[in-house]
Amino acid sequence: MKMTHRDTTIQVMVGGVPVGGGAPVVVQSMTNTDTENADATAAQILELAAAGSELVRITVNTPKAAERVPEIVRRVRGGGSTVPVIGDFHYNGHKLLADYPECAAALDKYRINPGNVGKGSARDEQFASICAVARDLNKAVRIGVNSGSLNEDLVADKMLENSRRGLGKSSAQVMNECMIISALQSTELALECGLRQDQIIISCKTSRPTDLIDLYRDLAAKTRQPLHLGLTEAGMGVKGLVWSASAMGVLLAEGIGDTIRVSLTPTPGGDRCEEVCAAQELLQSLGLRQFSPCITACPGCGRTSSNVFQQLTLDTQAYVRRRISEWGKDFPGVERLHIAVMGCIVNGPGESRTANIGISLPGNGESPNCPVYADGQKIASLSGTPADISARFLAMLEEYVKERYQKPE
Repeated sequence: MKMTHRDTTIQVMVGGVPVGGGAPVVVQSMTNTDTENADATAAQILELAAAGSELVRITVNTPKAAERVPEIVRRVRGGGSTVPVIGDFHYNGHKLLADYPECAAALDKYRINPGNVGKGSARDEQFASICAVARDLNKAVRIGVNSGSLNEDLVADKMLENSRRGLGKSSAQVMNECMIISALQSTELALECGLRQDQIIISCKTSRPTDLIDLYRDLAAKTRQPLHLGLTEAGMGVKGLVWSASAMGVLLAEGIGDTIRVSLTPTPGGDRCEEVCAAQELLQSLGLRQFSPCITACPGCGRTSSNVFQQLTLDTQAYVRRRISEWGKDFPGVERLHIAVMGCIVNGPGESRTANIGISLPGNGESPNCPVYADGQKIASLSGTPADISARFLAMLEEYVKERYQKPE
């Protein structure tokens, strides 16, 4: 069997979470609260962890934010979560980690951006000081290169070389080359500073899917360090989801990537946990992880003018999300459950029979009965108001889970 990149990478422990070395791909997210507000930041970390985020990153950008980090971590642990908390440092990380040793000790990993850790001769010195703290405290680091904050001197040199030597590379190709050079050179510097290979994760992020694919294919061939995947800025809504899936789906299918983040722009007041759900769905769609039951739902057409099946799909999704935490504790294997909610006779009965449990609602002109199937067999025919049908189907779903996924004695 061909070995994938994940099988051959070095494994890094982030808190208690293994990254790389054949471990399952890990879901990461990031808070968007002001870290100086310990209440809000701890609360959002707990929300993200409850949604399934296995690593959570927070901005540490000011002295007051660094001062609040230990309190934030204490509140997270007091809230019953062991999720590793990562500090995101730019510009002044070397100073904050040195000035606030309790912050350095409380975090499980440091993210370093080599493009803005310092300028000129100070760059290597300040980068080395962060690595020294990580070395002494046995913390993991991510060397995170971004196209938007790349080392300007490196880019200028490579652009000039491309022009003088007539290499014919596009600006995007030169930028990609610079990102990989920065990541690999920074890794070598981190090792020279005393970090071990099993403390270092690498990322090279850009906002363009095709560039991300090219970047990581090249990077994966040049390093055994675990790789963190994600677009720097995916965007909002459908655009963000599609662009993230198109880039990371290709790479993950090729075995490239050990942690992922879907960097969605939330709507004002929107749910930050959407990026966690998106990352889980991406991994589940590729068969790399199983997080929760899969719900197959009819898209609707002229045969299904009623919105009953749409509402039932929403009800079912909400019910599963509400129950999956308890189900996961009490009913091992329930994450592999397949549910179907269909809207008419064309594909409805067939899809419902092939699911573990499914319902086929009537389309236009069909009998107003809703057959329910479990393990390929018809077990009921529901009728009544939409609310009645929803309540009875969800009760049957709950009963099916309890009967099918009992813990072995």
